[in-house]
Amino acid sequence: MSTPSTQDFDPVLHIGNQVLTSAEVVPLLQGYGMLPALIKELVIDQAIAPVTLTPEQTAQALEQFLQANQVTTPEQQQAFLAQRGLAEADLTRLAERFLKLQQYKLDTWGHQVESYFLQRKSRLDRVLYSLIRTQDAGLAQELYFRVQDDGQPLADLARQYSEGQEAQTGGLIGPVELSVPHPSLARLLAISQPGQLWPPTRVGEWFVVVRLEKFLPARLDAPTRQRLIDELFTTWLAEQVQREMQTNCRPQTP
Repeated sequence: MSTPSTQDFDPVLHIGNQVLTSAEVVPLLQGYGMLPALIKELVIDQAIAPVTLTPEQTAQALEQFLQANQVTTPEQQQAFLAQRGLAEADLTRLAERFLKLQQYKLDTWGHQVESYFLQRKSRLDRVLYSLIRTQDAGLAQELYFRVQDDGQPLADLARQYSEGQEAQTGGLIGPVELSVPHPSLARLLAISQPGQLWPPTRVGEWFVVVRLEKFLPARLDAPTRQRLIDELFTTWLAEQVQREMQTNCRPQTP
């Protein structure tokens, strides 16, 4: 085991009457569950280090950063810096960091978006549907026939009999992505045609009568593209943080 250097005992923080040394900071971060957050930011810094910005991009990034944080006056800027323990030069660094990260994501995962979209599309498609749920199987069957055979409005029956929050909207739910409903219900909706009413189906503790109202296929537009790039980045970042945690936080051998 290596002998701690004198630098390990140099005071780095003074909190009230407590003085923390450099050797104490990492164990404290780990004890408070804050070490993964620090590692995440360091991984990001290392990843975006090669990204360069033009002066025009830096100026634009700073303007966007200030607007996003509602910093529009010199007084607000000073308060923003004071609350975070930052110097004025840090504003530009933070603004550049955000823009560099966006560029890094695009350069690294932008070419994967089309194939990733095809993998995710079945979960990104959205549906608008009507639902009646009850824990009474007999009642669910009766309500199904009242809609299917007697032509009674599903919305009216949902308001009267449905036992979930959808009763307040006449049974109408959505549009929501197909990843949102219970998996059993999502499978039904995925193979439904608009207007198709399903007989009572067991979903968890409920018996549901469901009708697809509208199917809205996902499109690879700009917001979806950015969302998928962010998903790919988040997955990568979580893997990097986990690897670094395993490397740096191994139990000490007695």
